Amino acid sequence: MRPEILFPLFKEVTALPGVGPKVAALVEKIAGPVVRDLAFLLPVNVVDRSRRPGVAGAEDGEIATFEVTVDEHLPARNPRRPYRVRTRDATGFLTLAYFHARPDYLKRLLPDGAARIVSGKVERFGGEIQILHPDHVVDPEDAGELPDFEPVYPLTAGLASKTLRKAVTAAVELAPELEEWADRHLVAQRGWPTWRAALETAHAPASAADVRHDAPARQRLAYDELFADQLALAVMREFRRAAPGRPLTGDGALVKAIAGAAPFEATNAQRKAFKEIADDMGSERRMARLLQGDVGAGKTFVAALAVGRAAEAGVQAALMAPTEILARQHARSLAPLLAAAGLRVAALTGRDKGAARKALLAEIADGDIDLVCGTHALFQDDVGFNDLGLIVIDEQHRFGVSDRLKLTDKARRPDLLVMTATPIPRTLTLAAFGDLDVSRLDEKPPGRTPVDTRAVPTDRLEDVMRAVGRAIDAGDRVYWVCPLVEESDNSDLAAADERWRELATLFGERRVGLLHGRLPAAEKEARADAFRTGEIDVLVATTVVEVGIDAPDATIMIIEHAERFGLAQLHQLRGRVGRGSKPSTCILLYKPPLNDTAKLRLEALRRTDDGFQIAEEDWKLRGPGELLGTRQSGEIKHVLADLAVHGDLLEIAASDARAVAQADPKLEGPRGEALRTLLYLFDRDRAVTWLRAG
Repeated sequence: MRPEILFPLFKEVTALPGVGPKVAALVEKIAGPVVRDLAFLLPVNVVDRSRRPGVAGAEDGEIATFEVTVDEHLPARNPRRPYRVRTRDATGFLTLAYFHARPDYLKRLLPDGAARIVSGKVERFGGEIQILHPDHVVDPEDAGELPDFEPVYPLTAGLASKTLRKAVTAAVELAPELEEWADRHLVAQRGWPTWRAALETAHAPASAADVRHDAPARQRLAYDELFADQLALAVMREFRRAAPGRPLTGDGALVKAIAGAAPFEATNAQRKAFKEIADDMGSERRMARLLQGDVGAGKTFVAALAVGRAAEAGVQAALMAPTEILARQHARSLAPLLAAAGLRVAALTGRDKGAARKALLAEIADGDIDLVCGTHALFQDDVGFNDLGLIVIDEQHRFGVSDRLKLTDKARRPDLLVMTATPIPRTLTLAAFGDLDVSRLDEKPPGRTPVDTRAVPTDRLEDVMRAVGRAIDAGDRVYWVCPLVEESDNSDLAAADERWRELATLFGERRVGLLHGRLPAAEKEARADAFRTGEIDVLVATTVVEVGIDAPDATIMIIEHAERFGLAQLHQLRGRVGRGSKPSTCILLYKPPLNDTAKLRLEALRRTDDGFQIAEEDWKLRGPGELLGTRQSGEIKHVLADLAVHGDLLEIAASDARAVAQADPKLEGPRGEALRTLLYLFDRDRAVTWLRAG
């Protein structure tokens, strides 16, 4: 149960004065449905209304505040001209001008002879000093309603800034004093206020510096959000590790057979990663490990060794991939490796139907299949295992954190290995995978040749097409990736379809294939197979090729409008070529002129093929927004923290959270109640559920 002290913050926003159903719908758009969401809607700027120069001393273009007396109303004779209200103070005359005015309203707002405080942007126009549509007009008795420093909040159409400001103020007033959950030494060292004081200060900025991310109050609130995240992940990690596992060990014979069947010698990084995995699998605790590897670093081979170890211990393994193409590709590439150890591999996806599916499910349930590669189909109720002991999840960021737990319902204390081919900076690794131990593959298997990367302007498109013709005549195979025009499958499809028609006209329809995300799964796989086996020479595709198409003989990657892609995504796409010993080329077609960010992005890609270095560059250029892919269901969503700015706070939060979870995994110590309140405050209730469960 949520602590009673938080009840006021979790009331619906309609509980606030002035917020009816219509306003609530607008507030929910920009903040959320409950009072807490409004309290966490921090100002994006501040308007200084403290300057009160007197009318004669006002400067053109400045925001200023005046106490004036209303002289007269001057309605416009021409509807295109503004309605004017003449006012004055002891130093001069100030005209208030309104277009599309309602005279009855203005006469009530500004009665003749009345004193008023007005604030807005000063203009000198035709010898007059005026304010066009003043921001504020208040009676001197209500002067307290007009702060010297006015916070500016994000708005949406139909929501008045004054209405939102009042609602936010009321929300902050409902925030209770809460017991300190942060480490007291950290709070003292950083000079941070308490949580509630930080909230009040953040909503009462006195200068532009107060709305910056590094302002003490902002830092404090950002830390609290990051600490809640990391504490939830740390609790999950300890919950998993504390849950009794079962040692998965063996004599090494199957692992040795699998390693011997590989067409390459394992790298030192692969050996080290497998040792870490094998140690985890052999321990009494359940493994929860992330295997991070650059494109082509050989994660699948390490996973195969882990499957071999699981089989030596007499248990089955499941590998979950985000797409049917990738699931079946894994089954195809792993089958010969595992067959060398006498192990059977099967693919199970949504397209498996009828009698064939029924027979396959029976084999899985009987334990005749050692490794099942599949998609979300593995979660379905009719899928049962004889004894599932190892779960491997590929491209984890495409599922979201919560999906990691779903397969465990079908297993008895399984070990978990998560893989990603997206090199991730340390800061983002903590944010996305803080509940996992991490192994890195930072070497590529021998024999891989660096990809020759070139940036070419789009006005040389015809030259590129002619070069493609020469390449396919010489027996090369070519990827042609079309741009992500906008967040729409339709626009992607249109761009790819147009390019496919043009290339098919040039080279013949039999030599050019088209692949995009809206094709039926069977057709996608058929076209990918045709490219893989050499039936077609050029594969025109949307970014569906980023994950899931493996054609080792392909040597040319053309990325059209490369300036529209993120750096990490460009690196992923480039990684589709250069997978064999033949020289490979990546052409980055761009439309000039490039902005500074696009220039830095393309230069970084040409300079290095180290995915981890590229990930750090991408982090600097873009922050975390799309670093894990443009269309994904990851869960890195922060309201108060900005990972690009608060990376140091995340490191501290992660360290403290792990220390707390290891020393007091059930949060029953002196800080326990405060820490549980923190988890509830930031909707990390699930972690509390795990605590109650055991």
